[in-house]
Amino acid sequence: ELHLRKANANLQLKQWQYAIEEYNQVLQHEPQNPAALFYRAYANTHLRRFDLARNDLNDLLAFLPNHFEARLSLAIILQQLGKKQEALDQLNQTIQLHADSAVAYAARAHLERDMKQDEVALYDWQQAEQLAPRDPTYVVSHADLLLVLGRKTEARRVLDAAVRRGVPRGMLAEW
Repeated sequence: ELHLRKANANLQLKQWQYAIEEYNQVLQHEPQNPAALFYRAYANTHLRRFDLARNDLNDLLAFLPNHFEARLSLAIILQQLGKKQEALDQLNQTIQLHADSAVAYAARAHLERDMKQDEVALYDWQQAEQLAPRDPTYVVSHADLLLVLGRKTEARRVLDAAVRRGVPRGMLAEW
């Protein structure tokens, strides 16, 4: 417990290596401590040690396969490693397990855009917006993609519908 608290303080101070050392202490005594595995991966990510972070997240998912944050983090790390297809597979699994998560759909949409799969990304932005209809980030991302695809009228409808749902017009002013 004390090592976890100290590691948490190290994370807050952005002392990544010290945090990792504290999590190592915890994991020596409790190899399947979810917090230690997850946050050690987080600290390693900040030090750009993506392979070590990936290993910790895989270990965590081996005994907690539904851990949303670990799955999402693993997908981001796989993207950083240039393993886009593996990242997409991870996000697909995340959505299967957490179909009610706008964040999961948005993460997959970002990756699909990066992979030049705009029509597929459009579906995911629609899903994210449907799950979180008052979140301006999803609305703007959905409308932006429609503009990229040359569908200005449809983008305008998306923005107008968001205003009717209560999204402040000022948050959409740029569009």
